[in-house]
Amino acid sequence: MQKYKSRKDVPEKYKWDLTSIYKNLNEYDKDFNSLKSNIKKLSSYKGCTNDCDKLYEFLKLDTETSAINYKVYVYSFLINDQELGISENMDRMAKAEDLSSEYSNAVSFFAPELLKLSKKEFANLFMHEKLLEYKKELERIYEAKDYILDENSEIIINKLENSALNYDNISSTLLNSLHDYGEINIDGEAEKITLTNLRRLLKNKDKKIRKEVREKYSKVIDQYSTINASLLNSYVKTNITNSKLHNFANAWEEKLFYNKMPNEAYETLISAVESNVDKLQKFFRIFKETLGLDTLEMCDLNLEMVKLDKEYTIEDAQKVCLEAIKVLGEDYYNRFKKIFDNRYIDYAQYPKKCSGGYCASGIDFDSRILMSYNYDLSSVSTIIHEGGHNVHHQYIIENNPLQYRETSSLIGEVASLTNECLLSSYLANNGNTKEERMKGIENIIDVIVSNLFGAAREGKIEQDFYNYVLDGNSITKDYMNSLTRDSIEKYYGDTVSKDEYSGLSWISKSHYYMGYYLYSYSFCISIASYVAGEILAGNKEMLDNYIKFLKTGSEKDTVDIYKVLGIDITDKKVYIKAIEYFDKMLDKFVELRDEEK
Repeated sequence: MQKYKSRKDVPEKYKWDLTSIYKNLNEYDKDFNSLKSNIKKLSSYKGCTNDCDKLYEFLKLDTETSAINYKVYVYSFLINDQELGISENMDRMAKAEDLSSEYSNAVSFFAPELLKLSKKEFANLFMHEKLLEYKKELERIYEAKDYILDENSEIIINKLENSALNYDNISSTLLNSLHDYGEINIDGEAEKITLTNLRRLLKNKDKKIRKEVREKYSKVIDQYSTINASLLNSYVKTNITNSKLHNFANAWEEKLFYNKMPNEAYETLISAVESNVDKLQKFFRIFKETLGLDTLEMCDLNLEMVKLDKEYTIEDAQKVCLEAIKVLGEDYYNRFKKIFDNRYIDYAQYPKKCSGGYCASGIDFDSRILMSYNYDLSSVSTIIHEGGHNVHHQYIIENNPLQYRETSSLIGEVASLTNECLLSSYLANNGNTKEERMKGIENIIDVIVSNLFGAAREGKIEQDFYNYVLDGNSITKDYMNSLTRDSIEKYYGDTVSKDEYSGLSWISKSHYYMGYYLYSYSFCISIASYVAGEILAGNKEMLDNYIKFLKTGSEKDTVDIYKVLGIDITDKKVYIKAIEYFDKMLDKFVELRDEEK
């Protein structure tokens, strides 16, 4: 496996190409200055709701400015994440954030002004044909009449938010760049422990090494757990305060309102998952049996039930991904291939690179993917997952006007997780060896463990700590450790032996700084497993509907977008079917495992 000491050692073909976003920093500066100029112009449109021509001009300029704002911010974000801690990049990102806040302030007059219109005056706007292209956008603002404050109040809140600490960024910098987790000696060679190689190190066949890595990492984050609890507490209080200032009862009510999601869907999901934790515990028993462990400990949970001797080179991974998604048709295939041909992925791992994997998108350029490639199937899975987001964004951009190109996480994760299901099916049926076929099944099992059970469990933790703060309490490390341990006990059961560090996993959950994002994965894996199954079974109507689904922009609400697939997200059968699919995969794995060679 290739290892790199720094970004400069990584071959260009394994780095993302950002030049189609900005060829150089001069182009970036030009857009940055254009953004500043547009922001000044936007403020001059006060009173535009009284003149439909002026209103249309404002909406066009606002839409164009929003696209530039996305582009400037995302580019700054990408440059910073490829090598954390460089002051020039940090400064650029901070300036982009400040300008984004200025943009929000500049247009803050508009919503309160629109809401002053009577229902009749609002309806009359659309007698002017050119305003129809903004009808849904304006309706969404008008529907929020009870939750939008006057212009001065909105400006004050925006300024206060901008002056507050960036809790997520501080947490990420601590975990990825500032903490020293020490070194581990493997086969006589010392390797520095980082977040980008942590998962790989925890897969080491030597249990002593796994324990040592877990202990060293856990002891360091535990030393700073009080700081992390304070950051999380401040973030949650900020969200709650903001929600209440906008006349919501709490942050959850606000999330439901803007996601256009019924609370019944979330309650149904949690009910389905928590009444079937025995299926997750069945997985842990199979996991333990397959590995032949006397005791299944927390340091063992990153192990693979099936160990393939071969490594997947980046080129191997590209070929496997393309074969797996062929079932989605030629157009989808060509769009996925574009990701590789245009160097949209930053693959390599090295110190100070942001850990994890993501697909960062704008609304007028193809997205970019960051990951830490480990030469294993998990890395192949990351490529096909994030590639699903990229292709989805391609479809959205090409089939929707600028104002309707944003994608809800409750929709977007279907595009990525469907691909993971297809990858597992491809490997299960086309693997060259029994081990590779088993690995295909294990991969989708892992995806469901993480995205259905894991995300639902952690989403429930998030609900609990928000409610705890709402009740007048403060988040502390002891509270979070206890909440996390209790959750693990409930879901994992007796098969997994917990250790003194079991309650610390909350510290590294960046999703807790994304405001109830985790549930998206649970919803989406449930739907993705259904969609993938139908497509693989040859259901042409589902394939056609799925491509239509990928093309559907935010002009439709979440519930209506799912109707394109013929799915009701309040129906418990959706989630039970996903759990039944998981159970069948477990049985299929055991059957293949116990089959004589």
